[in-house]
Amino acid sequence: MSGRARLTLCSAAATLMASCAMLPLVEPATWLLQAAFLLTIQSGVGVAARRVPLARPLTAVVQALVTLVLLTLVFAREHAFAGVVPGPEAFRYLGDLLQTGADDVGRYAIPAPLSDGIRLMVIGGVLVIGLAVDTLAVTFRNAAPAGLPLLALYSVAAGLSDGAADWLWFLVAAAGYLLLLLAEGRERLSQWGRVFGGAPRGPGEQPGPVAPVRTGRRIGVAALGVALVVPLLPLPAIQGGLLDGAGAGVGAGNGSGGTISAVNPLVSLRDSLNVDEDRTVLTLRTNTTNISDMYLRIVSLDDFDGTTWKPSKRHIIAVPDDFPSPTGLGGDVKRTEITTRIAAADGYSQDWLPMPYPPSGVQIKGNWRYEPVGMTLVGDHGQNTSGKTYQVTSLDVQPTAEQLASAPKPPGSIKRDFTKVPDSLPATVAQQALAITKGATSDYEKAVKLQDYFAVTGGFEYDTEVEVGSGPNAIARFLRDKQGFCVHFSFAMAAMARTLGIPARVAVGFAPGSPQADGSVAVGLKDAHAWPELYFEGVGWTRFEPTPTRGTTPTYTLPETSGGTQPELPQPTRSADAAPSTEPSASTSCSVDDKKLEGCAGALPLDPTEQDGGGAPWYQLAGWALLGFAALALPLLPMLWRLRRRSVRLASAQHSAAGAAGAPPGRPADGSGPAVVLDVPPQEASTAAVGHVLAVWRELTDTAWDYGIEPDEALTPRRAAARIVRIGELDDTVARSVHRVAGAVEQVLYAPEPRAETGLADEVRAVRTALRERVGWRTRVRAVVAPRSAVRAVWDLTDRWTALKASWAARLTTLIRRPSGQSG
Repeated sequence: MSGRARLTLCSAAATLMASCAMLPLVEPATWLLQAAFLLTIQSGVGVAARRVPLARPLTAVVQALVTLVLLTLVFAREHAFAGVVPGPEAFRYLGDLLQTGADDVGRYAIPAPLSDGIRLMVIGGVLVIGLAVDTLAVTFRNAAPAGLPLLALYSVAAGLSDGAADWLWFLVAAAGYLLLLLAEGRERLSQWGRVFGGAPRGPGEQPGPVAPVRTGRRIGVAALGVALVVPLLPLPAIQGGLLDGAGAGVGAGNGSGGTISAVNPLVSLRDSLNVDEDRTVLTLRTNTTNISDMYLRIVSLDDFDGTTWKPSKRHIIAVPDDFPSPTGLGGDVKRTEITTRIAAADGYSQDWLPMPYPPSGVQIKGNWRYEPVGMTLVGDHGQNTSGKTYQVTSLDVQPTAEQLASAPKPPGSIKRDFTKVPDSLPATVAQQALAITKGATSDYEKAVKLQDYFAVTGGFEYDTEVEVGSGPNAIARFLRDKQGFCVHFSFAMAAMARTLGIPARVAVGFAPGSPQADGSVAVGLKDAHAWPELYFEGVGWTRFEPTPTRGTTPTYTLPETSGGTQPELPQPTRSADAAPSTEPSASTSCSVDDKKLEGCAGALPLDPTEQDGGGAPWYQLAGWALLGFAALALPLLPMLWRLRRRSVRLASAQHSAAGAAGAPPGRPADGSGPAVVLDVPPQEASTAAVGHVLAVWRELTDTAWDYGIEPDEALTPRRAAARIVRIGELDDTVARSVHRVAGAVEQVLYAPEPRAETGLADEVRAVRTALRERVGWRTRVRAVVAPRSAVRAVWDLTDRWTALKASWAARLTTLIRRPSGQSG
């Protein structure tokens, strides 16, 4: 097998090894076999195109066209011409299938079923990455940058997976990349000749590998080991809070968009309550007359491990136009639909969207996803609340005590998921729960007794200086010491409710804020709050308030008074700096007569494109991204072409030096590199020497051209060298370098036995440095960014087009020319 074929095989293998990181994402894994088969065909086309040989860009184009035909054959056969050639209908179908796949990715949890859309996304992605790796590593013979698409493939898969076996998939992908680098190194080395083994280390021992190969293997193994070990070390990390606006708290800020998981918010919640100077983070207007129940909910914590409460890992989907009805809410419960407009401060960067519960709709601009179980919105791809203004439609559910007391048993799935308590929870928690609720005849009565115990009769004190606590005894310690803040009260009541068989979870967000003179409500950091939510069939998730002096006690938990009147309700908790203002706010001002939502709508305007809530289609965004990339890349094409041409020309000089006179047998002229045997016939070596020297001379004249010395093709090499020295005002040392290159050109052109001289590439580099030093900065910049000699690229294309037309004309003439001797 040739070196280029071996490199092609390693390129395909590296792509498949990196794509193994997607195996945990989709079931079944049969897509990998299909991707391997199609990738083999794609690589085979590349081998054939390089054997023709085709130009390098044309080789990549041919592989891309074959890849498109393969995808059409597999996924859109019925919509293509002759079942193979893709047309407008096939492209439209593939686009729709990709959109379906994107929707399926947002709909299903990991591992997702292998739908047609997901299969196209996975297999198509592997083929695109495989094409990029093959083009870089094999066609352009540069394997190092090929690690970037491999890294992208692994990173996407690792970002979506659970992370349990990420190290294994990284090991597989890294091994594939190292295999590719080793194959490329051997292929490059083979161009020098056959590699000799190193000298034996001792009598009777076999020759070992040469030092560069042995060192390269050691470096590769060491780098792989470091990459695997470093993530396991206990390095310091920057933590973000849930309510502190750091933007690194709960949510899908990494842009994964498939599932969400969250950090423990306890410490950040306490820090928000203990800030030295309160600040307003949310300003809202609502059409409800009772703001005492205007809790803004951020996230619900439903995973209790005995140590703490945290959000479960949930699947998220696209934000629906109309939210589904809240779980468990029956039709006989009184409810009122309210509308609230909320403006977040510029410095409040929260990944989750604060909303009244339960929401029935939201209008907001940006990348947001919907978590159906908690009915919450979370930012996607780094989206957060900073500076956002949005409108939420929600329900003000008003159950009666009778409806809650007569609620039937919850469904089995609700009770199973939301009454779990770990074995590590101290027995005293359940024992005290039974003692507190003794005599209660319903879950509702038990919940009210628990709430009253913490808020009124239990002798508890509200204190934000108390540590949050950790370990299985944290709740028992709080029940003993009877000091804490909202986190302790809500966690303890929810845990006790679960021990009594009542489904419970904890909500985190903001208590009702402080009314302002202009009709708005200001919500500050010190309004951060946590409260328990208990589930009652027919009503749904219901708020309770066990924290003394915080929030408001729900009316459905208060005892009825004689005369049928309700007692005076506690006022909402007010922030330290949120006292009612005597002057209208500059940003939300409106007249006293226009305090209704409609009259004050202009005070908190929605974002300009917020009404439709959507963005441009993905394919339109991709098209604009490609256009933007092209707009940036086109001006750089002359520079890139020139850099590539210089690299090829000077590298050819290095190769030609291997056979130069004066070099030890089997070693390059400069004495570096591995020992080789040059199996090159003398005639071929002579032809190669001529080509290498002429390439170096062309690089010398083009370099002078870039720095303002136009070439004169009518001059001999010696006279052209003298002209460059004279116009460039070069000193004697650099002049000798120019004349040495010119002399080498005359030698290979006119000598009976042409031979290449050593060190010509270094001479050109010295001349380039000297020319660069004598010109101004404008000429230097132009020589790099817009080199004059780049016009040769256009000339080369013109010459190739002329030669191609002449070749086809000759072939056509041969086909239609009548053989001699035949009569008409």
